[in-house]
Amino acid sequence: MIINSILDTDLYKFTTSYAYVKLFPYASGTFVFKDRDETIYTNDFLAILRKEIDYMANIKLTEEELEYMNHHCRFLPRIYWEWLSSFRFNPEKIHLFLDEEHHLHIEVTDHLYKVTLYEVPLLAIVTELRNRFMHHVADKDKVLARLFEKVELSNAHQLSFSEFGTRRRFSFEVQDAVINYLNEYSQYCSGTSNCFFAKKYNMKMMGTHPHEWFMFHGAQFGYKHANYMALENWVNVYDGDLGTALADTYTSESFLTNFSRKQAKLFDGVRCDSGNEFEFIDQLVDRYRDLGVDSTAKVIIFSNALDFEKALAISDYCKGKIRCAFGIGTNLTNDTGYKPSNIVMKLSRCRMNDHQPWRECIKLSDDEGKHMGSDKEVQACLYELGLV
Repeated sequence: MIINSILDTDLYKFTTSYAYVKLFPYASGTFVFKDRDETIYTNDFLAILRKEIDYMANIKLTEEELEYMNHHCRFLPRIYWEWLSSFRFNPEKIHLFLDEEHHLHIEVTDHLYKVTLYEVPLLAIVTELRNRFMHHVADKDKVLARLFEKVELSNAHQLSFSEFGTRRRFSFEVQDAVINYLNEYSQYCSGTSNCFFAKKYNMKMMGTHPHEWFMFHGAQFGYKHANYMALENWVNVYDGDLGTALADTYTSESFLTNFSRKQAKLFDGVRCDSGNEFEFIDQLVDRYRDLGVDSTAKVIIFSNALDFEKALAISDYCKGKIRCAFGIGTNLTNDTGYKPSNIVMKLSRCRMNDHQPWRECIKLSDDEGKHMGSDKEVQACLYELGLV
C-alpha cells in the first residue's frame, strides 16, 4: 500500500489541525480535488484508488510515533498526539467518481480538524497510482544523478533549502531515495516537511500554515480582515512558534497592505508561493522599511515550483536586502524525466458549526489563471479588496 503511516504527510497538516481544535472545534469543511492537467482516468484506475482509500482506514499513530512527535514538536501538546492515536481515516467520508469525460473528482467533508488530514495522503496516492497506470518507471540512478548536480550547486553556493515534495512525489520509494541522499550529502538541506521521513532520517520537520487557514478566515470573517485575523489567531495558538506567514492567499498586495507592525516584528518572515519572486522581494523589503523593521533580520521562504538554478538567482537578488530559504518539492521528488502531475486539493467550503450555513472558500493567486473558486465569489472578493 502507498500510505502506511499517518506521519507520511506534511507537518503543517498537524499544526493546522491543532489550530482548528483549539479555536474552531465545531467548524466543518469540504476539500475538493482538482487536476489542472485534466487527465483522463479509467475505471480500472478508480477501482485501485478505492482499494487504496479503503486501506487508509487501517492507518493509525503508533505508540512509538506518538512518543517521537511529542518529543520533537514542542509546539504541539501531548494531548493532540493522544487524540491523533485514536483518529482513523474514514473511507465513507471520501466521495470519488469519474465524470462523463473521465476526469477524476474527489471530495471529503468532515470537521476541519479531521478533514485537513486527508489532503496530502490522497494527493500522494493519486500521483503514484497515476504513474503506475501510465507505465512510468523511475530510473533511480538517473534521479540521483540529477540530484547530485543540485546538491553540488547548493553546497557550492551555501543555498539553504528544505524538501517539500510529498504531495506530488513520483512515488514513496523515490522520495525515500531522495531524502536519504540529501541527508547524507547535502550540507544545506535544513529538513523535510514529511514527518515520517524526518523520523526515519533524524531530520528537522519543517512547516507552518497553509492557504486553507486564510481561506477559512476569509469565508467566515470577510476578505478584508482575513489575513490579519488568520495571523492573529495563529499567534493565539502558537505564541510565536511556527512564525512564517503565508502571503498570497488573497494576493500579496492585499497581504502587505494589512501586514501590521506587530505582526512584522513577531513573525520570523514570510512565505512566497506564487507570482514574481523578485518583485515580491522588493515589495516586502519596502513594507518592512515603512514599518520600521530591519528586513535583514527577516527571511522569505520561497516555494513556488522552484528548481535550484532559479533558487540561486533569487538568493543572489536577496543579498543585502533580506535572508532567504527555499522549500523545493516536485523538482526533488518527481524529477524523473516524465511530466509531473499538477494536482491540488483545496478547501472549497466551510461552516462554523452545524447550525450555520455553508460558505464558499476561494483562493486568489499572484499567478494568472490560478484563482480557485466560482467566478461569482472570486469577483466579489476582488471587488471587496479593491483589486478590480
